[in-house]
Amino acid sequence: MRTLVVGAGALGGLVAARLHASGRRVSIATRDAESASRLRVSGLKGSGVGGEALIGSPDVAPLDAWRGAGGFDLVLLATKAHDAIRVAPVLTALLGPGGFLLPIQNGDVARMIADQVGEGLVLGGLSNLGATMTAPGSYEQRNAGHLLVGELAGGESVRAERMRAWFGAAVEARVTQNIRGAVWAKLLLNCSVTTIGAIAARTMREYIGLPEGRALFDRAYSEALAVALASGIRPARMIVDSVPPGWTGRTVPGDAHEAWLREVVRAYGDVKPSMLQDFERHRTTEIDFINGHVVDIGRTVGVDTPANEAIVHTVQAISHGDIAPGPEVLARVLTLRRGPLS
Repeated sequence: MRTLVVGAGALGGLVAARLHASGRRVSIATRDAESASRLRVSGLKGSGVGGEALIGSPDVAPLDAWRGAGGFDLVLLATKAHDAIRVAPVLTALLGPGGFLLPIQNGDVARMIADQVGEGLVLGGLSNLGATMTAPGSYEQRNAGHLLVGELAGGESVRAERMRAWFGAAVEARVTQNIRGAVWAKLLLNCSVTTIGAIAARTMREYIGLPEGRALFDRAYSEALAVALASGIRPARMIVDSVPPGWTGRTVPGDAHEAWLREVVRAYGDVKPSMLQDFERHRTTEIDFINGHVVDIGRTVGVDTPANEAIVHTVQAISHGDIAPGPEVLARVLTLRRGPLS
């Protein structure tokens, strides 16, 4: 399959390096000519879990340079969510007969893109690969995660199985018949583990021991779960069942819940939140596609989401430089959730 990876950040760069090292035909589209030039000089290097992958001369060019190229069987979107939605209509012109887009962003981005360009041109996907860009062209894989693909409408498909086989030689890939349930399962964790860790400037293991951190986790997670269920989506099982033991619309304290939470911490507790890295690098966050998406859908289905609204408000304040991330911010968020946000 002729493949174009759009985005050479941590995830896109790692996948491109591993695909290329496995003998796959891969090209890379970067944001601009300067980024492409740096990658030509540095090459690609994958390391960490999964072993080393060294690529000396990657086929890389800025996205604009690929216009008119056409003939791609697969375009993997590994950009930020807002960039993926913006460029998706342009990328369809690069597809050959039977080709399709595979977005792997956080949130329900694949559904949003399919609403733009048509479901036949989009395969749903998400990534549980933990990757960090340590330098331009150098990517470290920090867990034994996988790519998950599936049809947005559910069920089996030949192209999903093709994706599993195509990626399988490079990174672990799996097929699901409930990709939207899987997307929401990850979204629940992004709304709690990732964004709370970012505003606290701590890993989950560090912030969950704080009373304010634990309270905010429980509230944000329960709200997001209530929105998913009210939308008719049953989040899939990831590391743990997405519905905590005894959950009745809110967290039910007890030994079963503590055991459930320990499993979440064991899986994600030591990962540096990607949104915290966005703060540090002054990059646009994906908050509108994570907690913000939960807030938007909550309004549609009639579920109140004050904790998630407060998190959105706080992330925006940090992004604007009004406040700095840190553990003391958690108490501020809990105070904000007492009333509606402007």
